[in-house]
Amino acid sequence: MYRINRLLAGIVVLLMLGVTVRADGEKIPPDKLPAKVMAAVKERFPGAEFTSITKETENNKVVYDIELKHKGRKYEMDIQEDGTVLEIEKEVALKDVPAAVTKAVEAKYPKSTIKEVMEVNLVKGKEEKPDHYEVVIETADKKKMELEVSLDGKIIKGEEAEKEKK
Repeated sequence: MYRINRLLAGIVVLLMLGVTVRADGEKIPPDKLPAKVMAAVKERFPGAEFTSITKETENNKVVYDIELKHKGRKYEMDIQEDGTVLEIEKEVALKDVPAAVTKAVEAKYPKSTIKEVMEVNLVKGKEEKPDHYEVVIETADKKKMELEVSLDGKIIKGEEAEKEKK
């Protein structure tokens, strides 16, 4: 009986986590963006070119994951339906990646190649604050991985990169 109760409790916890974890989203065209979301993008990145827009549910709220190019640089934004910008990711040129980040990646994944680095900024109002880096690498055995690395160079998380990030 104890094992059954533990199993049921585990299932309940997993189901509850499933509600808060970002679900696979629905791809949508720019003309389907709510006006407040489009205004938030245009205010921050006038003249941007959309490369991907996904409508997702995160913690029971609709969030738009927007990938775009602006003045030749890649950006990503997470914006709630009401136009609140939650996060902005900025592409970082390899030469501009902090040494602590590259050293951490090299130490953990020797002989890997850094393919892309995005600086992840949390947004409160109009203020952007760097939080961590997302680093896409190709390991020595040719696997793509996405790592989260703290600003001071500690690897927070690593997982095999999604196919669309390749």
